[in-house]
Amino acid sequence: MRAFHMPAAGAAPILGDLPIPAVAPGQVLVKVKAAGLNPVDNFVAAGMMADYFPHEYPLVLGRDAAGVVEAVGEGVDHVSVGDAVFGHILFTPPVQAGTLAEYALMPATGLNVKPAGLDFVAAAALPLSSAAAIAVIDVVDPQPGQVVLINGATGGVGSYAIQLLAARGVTVVATGTDADRERLTKLGATTVVDYTAGSVADQVRAAYPDGVDGLVNLTGYSADDVPLAAVRAGGKVGTSTMAPDQDTLAAAGLTGASIAAQPVRETTGPLAEQAAAGTLTIDVDTVLPLEEAAAGLATLAAGTARGKIVVKVCD
Repeated sequence: MRAFHMPAAGAAPILGDLPIPAVAPGQVLVKVKAAGLNPVDNFVAAGMMADYFPHEYPLVLGRDAAGVVEAVGEGVDHVSVGDAVFGHILFTPPVQAGTLAEYALMPATGLNVKPAGLDFVAAAALPLSSAAAIAVIDVVDPQPGQVVLINGATGGVGSYAIQLLAARGVTVVATGTDADRERLTKLGATTVVDYTAGSVADQVRAAYPDGVDGLVNLTGYSADDVPLAAVRAGGKVGTSTMAPDQDTLAAAGLTGASIAAQPVRETTGPLAEQAAAGTLTIDVDTVLPLEEAAAGLATLAAGTARGKIVVKVCD
């Protein structure tokens, strides 16, 4: 099978041929139609996850996918050969299987039957980003009528977070640029703050002098990059970037936590049903062939992605 993979530790990813993996108990072999890209794919390629999970090579990149079940391992009873499915490869040791390939070995715990009303490209864009949005919103625990700032709203997680917050009756303030304004507003943002026009915190405080009630932070890897000053004293902060830490939050009079998304089927299944019913938009900006997977990952690494990037592996 063709697979975008790292042949050895520290090696640059290449597109080449690998054997089709054999299914094991609790696993499902999926013939991949489309694979969603996520920033964590670049972390794996850079070796940044190797301190947390042992890696084995050749290592196929990609964690999200949609396709058709080719084989089912022992103990799997919720999907069958021939089913259209979507899901995520959860991080368990060793890290080796990936979705940027013609076939992917996926854990049953992260796999759902795809709703008929959802195409493969859209389904592949759902798992990790939507689960991360759910997790970070749960930390903030916003109530109807409150105001929440999303810092880094233009990517995949942000596109889901805007919608999920708005559905709770929350006023959403989203960071972006003037070019993002129409798209983010259509997703449910009340206000779009142009982060290129000056301090985000100052701009938010100009509109909300008492500060916003919560912050969903999706960008910035140091406390200086996170607009904590936009949040009122006693507000809550959820972050997907490990910043700010607990000491920094406490010093600012805030509470919160970093999140680790869990794209298990109990989380992603209901979201897929919402998307199929038209009540949740899956914001796919770019669809690339497998030969251009590296270009998609480079866009993510540069921080210039708008919505989701999906690799279409086959028709």
